[in-house]
Amino acid sequence: MDPAPAPTPTPDPTAPAAPAAAGARMRLTSVVLYVFDLDESVGFYRELLGLEVTVANPTAALLVGGDGSQLYLRSVGPRAPHQTGGIGVQCSVWTAPSEAELKRCEQVLKRLNAHTTTHVAEGFSWVEGRDPNGVPVMVSHPGPGQAIRNQIISRIYAW
Repeated sequence: MDPAPAPTPTPDPTAPAAPAAAGARMRLTSVVLYVFDLDESVGFYRELLGLEVTVANPTAALLVGGDGSQLYLRSVGPRAPHQTGGIGVQCSVWTAPSEAELKRCEQVLKRLNAHTTTHVAEGFSWVEGRDPNGVPVMVSHPGPGQAIRNQIISRIYAW
């Protein structure tokens, strides 16, 4: 009779992460966002973030940035609920390549009546607005690679 297999240990959430292969780092490449109106949302994100549509059909579109970042938009209709403060992504944060580009994003949000606030903290700035679906979107400069985030911004507790 074969011995029973050893139980699988429960991972320790406080243990350090396993090291990545030499030089390799994980990075977020895509966000999927359900929207009310696909065309309106495509226009908003193209203008605000300079993303280009690479694939589209009547209910979804893939927008891609110059750095390879991807935003999938999927139309779910005007009656779909989005609960701010519930489980799931609450906001997307993008990095502008320059202070001038951050200012341009702020002006786009203001022109679209979508700007909610502008902040400066710990060596970086960000503008925040709401997309056509009411979902918060932020653009910051410089990015985390140039200005290390040493604290949790209080803004994340306000959604």
